[in-house]
Amino acid sequence: MEQLDWIILIGTLLFIVSYGAYKTKGSKNVTDYIKGGSEAKWWTIGLSVMATQASAITFLSTPGQAFHSGMGFVQFYFGLPIAMVVICLVFIPIYHRLKVFTAYEFLEKRFDLKTRSLAAILFLVQRGLAAGITIFAPAIILSAVLGWDLTTLNIIIGILVIIYTVTGGTKAVSVTQKQQMAVIFGGMFIAFYLIVSYLPADISFSKALKIAGASGKMEVLDFSFNLDNRYTFWSGIIGGTFLALSYFGTDQSQVQRYLSGKSMKEMQLGLIFNGLLKVPMQFFILLVGVMVFVFYQFNASPLNFNPAATEIVKNSEHAEEYLALENKHKEIEVLKSEANLNYGEDLNNEALLAEIQKLNTLEIENRTEAKELIKKADSNAETNDKDYVFIHFILNNLPRGLIGLLLAVILSAAMSSTASELNALASTTAMDLFKRNVKGEKSERYFVNASKWFTLAWGIMAILVACFASLFDNLIQLVNIIGSIFYGNVLGIFLLAFFIKFVKGNAVFVAAIITQAIVIIGWWLDWMPYLWLNLFGCALVIGIAILLQAFIKNTDLETV
Repeated sequence: MEQLDWIILIGTLLFIVSYGAYKTKGSKNVTDYIKGGSEAKWWTIGLSVMATQASAITFLSTPGQAFHSGMGFVQFYFGLPIAMVVICLVFIPIYHRLKVFTAYEFLEKRFDLKTRSLAAILFLVQRGLAAGITIFAPAIILSAVLGWDLTTLNIIIGILVIIYTVTGGTKAVSVTQKQQMAVIFGGMFIAFYLIVSYLPADISFSKALKIAGASGKMEVLDFSFNLDNRYTFWSGIIGGTFLALSYFGTDQSQVQRYLSGKSMKEMQLGLIFNGLLKVPMQFFILLVGVMVFVFYQFNASPLNFNPAATEIVKNSEHAEEYLALENKHKEIEVLKSEANLNYGEDLNNEALLAEIQKLNTLEIENRTEAKELIKKADSNAETNDKDYVFIHFILNNLPRGLIGLLLAVILSAAMSSTASELNALASTTAMDLFKRNVKGEKSERYFVNASKWFTLAWGIMAILVACFASLFDNLIQLVNIIGSIFYGNVLGIFLLAFFIKFVKGNAVFVAAIITQAIVIIGWWLDWMPYLWLNLFGCALVIGIAILLQAFIKNTDLETV
């Protein structure tokens, strides 16, 4: 990276941290610290909700996901607009009327303290893990740029986020997210424009889409009912709706964003704004990844995008074998470039289409052999390189200055999302667990200070999780898998509270524990794609709770 890139990167991050700390210093009471003084306008809420979900993982992993698997991942978001409407009509009016600080306060009013505590604990477990992943993602970026070890970078990034989250609470998160989203959108549009401009002169954008389609990257919709396929129209519209309902309706990291609204109307408009913009935004980010794929059809790419993995195998006894695979990879790339150029001139040539697909198969096989060699060189080495694709393109192909901006985009998204999560984890711990067990009258300042200490504690916990994280299959999938294991159960508890009035707290509490155990077993044994776990967990807890309430006498449950 050049000096100009460093100036832009460091300047952007320091501005965001200092601006958030300055604008929100001196929160005097719990309402200010946790609900941001209930002053947020709808556009602030909408951008804050979007920024909370759009972590560094979104801008790091999603293009890599599209590079490898195409546009089909966008189906994951199809249920989100439906969920936004339901939340606006059902969830928000109840939360606003009860003037709750957290979503789980409502559960105590409807059921009992233990049900509230259980739901809060389920949230804390899954969101605590996810917070660590959102720190780990940008550490990957800086590791590739600086060559520093991941542990050091996890600590640095975590400390930066903790500073302004502890200082200003919810308002600090919200006011900085507007600046972060401006940087994010600006950077991604510039990157997209440059990628298209880097394509060969006779390859227009429409031809680039056709070339991507020839390699199966433009298959957006899959209407099959194949449960072996994670992303279909049906899994997105059904499983995705339940995931979004639970995430935006019961996850405190999101609920806290719109509870800061000035009025119920502002909260609802903020969520509708998010619902209208989220799917096009994800489509665009995936399209950036597809254009990166097209770019590499005409330009050299590494055999494995993970530089650390490549270095390991090149310094091992398998170096010569790996070099042979690299030479084969270069030969395939030359043939692919020629075939794709010819296909761009004759888009109806079936023979060229078949040749491109054959070369794609050879390339995949060659990359798979390379991963196997890396594993032979070091069994602990991470061979997955999906999350390195976009950062490799940024570092090796963008002009000076823009590299710093794009890195600031990804790191800003990381700080934004992680700050939201730490803020929510702290407020849930303070209000749902700590405050309920503190004896005697305590001042507002006491609970503000407690929330700050909990923010610090969860920040340290997130850093520890990040230090022990691995790349898994793909970071964006990992975060959603963690959520899907818990979200369906929590959503079912809330739906019971909203709509099934005869079910009481004891039945729900027992049903939730049973359901969580079954869902974890189902995920471990791979009963279904993870998106369907949201529907499965939701239906299961509702069914078990109704049965328990109907067939077991209340006196039998009193000992629970």
